[in-house]
Amino acid sequence: MYLVLLYCLLCSFQMSVGHFPRACVSSKNLIEKECCPPWSGDGSPCGQLSGRGSCQDVLLSNAPFGPQFPFTGVDDRESWPSVFYNRTCQCSDNFMGFDCGNCRFGFSGPNCTEKRLLVRRNIFDLSVLEKDKFLAYLTLAKHTTSPDYVIPTGTYGQMNNGLTPMFSDINIYDLFVWMHYYVSRDTLLGGNEIWSNIDFAHEAPGFLPWHRLFLLLWENEIQKLTGDENFTIPYWDWRDAEDCDVCTDDYMGGRHPENANLLSPGSFFSSWQIICSRIEEYNSLQALCNGTPEGPLLRNPGNHDKARTPRLPSSSDVEFCLSLTQYESGSMDRTANFSFRNTLEGFASPLTGIADTSQSSMHNALHIYMNGTMSQVQGSANDPIFLLHHAFVDSIFEQWLRRYRPLQEVYPEANAPIGHNRESYMVPFIPLYRNGDFFISSRDLGYDYSYLQDSDPDSFQDYIKSYLEQASQIWRWLLSAAVVGAVLAAVLGGLLSLLCRCRRKQLPEERQPLLTEKEEYHSLLSQSHL
Repeated sequence: MYLVLLYCLLCSFQMSVGHFPRACVSSKNLIEKECCPPWSGDGSPCGQLSGRGSCQDVLLSNAPFGPQFPFTGVDDRESWPSVFYNRTCQCSDNFMGFDCGNCRFGFSGPNCTEKRLLVRRNIFDLSVLEKDKFLAYLTLAKHTTSPDYVIPTGTYGQMNNGLTPMFSDINIYDLFVWMHYYVSRDTLLGGNEIWSNIDFAHEAPGFLPWHRLFLLLWENEIQKLTGDENFTIPYWDWRDAEDCDVCTDDYMGGRHPENANLLSPGSFFSSWQIICSRIEEYNSLQALCNGTPEGPLLRNPGNHDKARTPRLPSSSDVEFCLSLTQYESGSMDRTANFSFRNTLEGFASPLTGIADTSQSSMHNALHIYMNGTMSQVQGSANDPIFLLHHAFVDSIFEQWLRRYRPLQEVYPEANAPIGHNRESYMVPFIPLYRNGDFFISSRDLGYDYSYLQDSDPDSFQDYIKSYLEQASQIWRWLLSAAVVGAVLAAVLGGLLSLLCRCRRKQLPEERQPLLTEKEEYHSLLSQSHL
C-alpha cells in the first residue's frame, strides 16, 4: 500500500543531494572544471539573481597532512574536488545545494528562514505504521533512479582528462552505497599496484563528521523523494544487546530457513541486489565500481570471528568512551591511544583506550558481528542496518559534544591523514562541506535524539557549565568589577553614616539615644562606619 502511494508521489519531487550533479558532467564542464548550474527558480547560475549564491573559485587549505599517504597527484580524491572542478556554487545565508536551491540543515521554507528541529527515535519506539513506512521508503529509494545525480565509472585519467566523460545512472539508495565505497576505496596506482592505507572517511578524525553528513544527506533525500518533511532515520540502541534484535522480518530481515547467509524470503530486503562489493576485482582491473548488481544481500549475525569480536558493546563501554576528553591524539589514525574517536570507531579498547589491532570493538564490532555484506568497509552501506547503526553511533558522538562543548579548534587543523584536516572538503560530496563544519551539536544542524532529550539533569549541567566556562574566560573583568563595587559600597556606607549623624543632631532631646557612657557612643559610631 505504501509503495503504491509513494510511486504516485515520486514525480512531484526533485532531489539535489549527492555526488556528481548530472548538470555538471559534460566534457565542457569537466574541461573548464566548473560546476555552477542554474537554479530552476530564476534560471541564473547558483540562483545569483535571487541572492542565493554565486559561482566562485574553490579555495583549498594548505595545511599539511600526516605521513600515511606518501604520494601526490595519483588519486582523484586528493585536494577534493580540484581534479574535477575548481569553481562551484558558494551559497549565501541559509541556502545550500549544488545550485543553491535547497535550505541548510535545520532550516526550511521558501526563503530558508524557518528553523526546525526533527527528532530521531529508537526503531522499537515507532508504531507499526511508522515502522512500515520507513521500510517502504527504503524500498522506494532502491527502485528510483536519481534524477539529479550520476556516478563516474572511470577515473579522470580514464576519461582523457574530461574529453570523454564516463558516468552512469544509479538509484537513490545505491547512490549512497557508491559514495561510501568511493570514499574508502584503495588508490589505483597503475598496472597491478594499489595503495590500501587510505580512507577519506574512516580511521581518522573525519570518521564522525563524515558519517554525520552522510546520514543528513540521506535523510534529506528521503524527505524530498517522499514529500515527508518530518522523516528521520531511526536508530538501533545496541548497548548490552545479546543478539541482533532488529534481524526479524518485521524489521530489517530475519535469517533464511535454508541458507543462514541469506535473508528470509519474508523480508523487505530479501530481493535486494548489492553493489560495490568486489574490491579485489576492481583493483586488479584498475577500475571503479560501476553500480552493476553483484548478488543478494548477505548477513549471518553472530557467526563471526569471536576471537576478534567477543561480544557486542555494553553500556559501560559507551560510558568509558564518553569519559575520554581528547577527541583525537597522537598520529590521529587507527593507532591513536586515549582518543574518543578511535575508541568509538573500534580500533582502541573500550576498557583502556589503548589501540589494539587484534580486536574490533564498539562501532567496528557491529560490522563484524553482522558477518556478511556489512562486514566489508567499502560495501557495508548496502545493508540498511548500516543506517540504524550509524545513527546510534552519531548519537554517542552527540553526547560527547554536549558533555565537553569543544571549540572548533579541538578538531585537528593539520597533520591528520589525507582528507581529514579541519578545513579539508569531504570526499565525494558536491556541494562542498568541510570536516569542521560538522564538529558541532546536532541541534545546530536541525535534529536531536529522543533519548537525549530526556536527559534533563545533564542538560541542566551542560547549561550551567557553559556559563562557568564563559565566566572563566572573563575572570579578570569580573575581579575588577568586584573591586570597584567594594569601593563604591564603602563610599555609600560612609555617606549614609554621615547623614545619620546629621539627622541625630536635629532630633528633639527626648528622642535622642540615651547614651550615658562615652565608650558606648564610640562603639555604636564605629559599628555604623563599618
